[in-house]
Amino acid sequence: MAPPKNDIKTTDALGQIAYTVMAVLTRVAAEHDMSLTQLRVLGILRDRTPQMAQLASFLGLEKSTMSGLIGRAERRGLVERRPSPDDARVILVGLTPAGRALARAAELDAAEGLADLTTRLDARQVSALKEVARLSEGARTS
Repeated sequence: MAPPKNDIKTTDALGQIAYTVMAVLTRVAAEHDMSLTQLRVLGILRDRTPQMAQLASFLGLEKSTMSGLIGRAERRGLVERRPSPDDARVILVGLTPAGRALARAAELDAAEGLADLTTRLDARQVSALKEVARLSEGARTS
């Protein structure tokens, strides 16, 4: 069975959700003296240690912009660069303990900021939302 075609109301609903989430994340980032992009970096690094080039690609940034962003986060003690164990020419980026603590605090603040929306969802809706998120990650990386 073919998936249903997207209609304008579905697109509008996704846009409204995106605007709400972005507003909350922008506020959370500012409360922690970060830009939205810096917050995104911490969120990405919570569960992975990507190559600099992969991180730049995921965020849609030029390598030079990514290098500056990581440099500022390094100076704050939030991230560290290290050579890949497989190829010393490749640089990996990971969170420091301070970066992990800040990422966790921001995650909790974001959850609190979105609680008005998320607490209204039943188990079926949460499952559907997680599936949409999983599909959106695949769309970003393809």
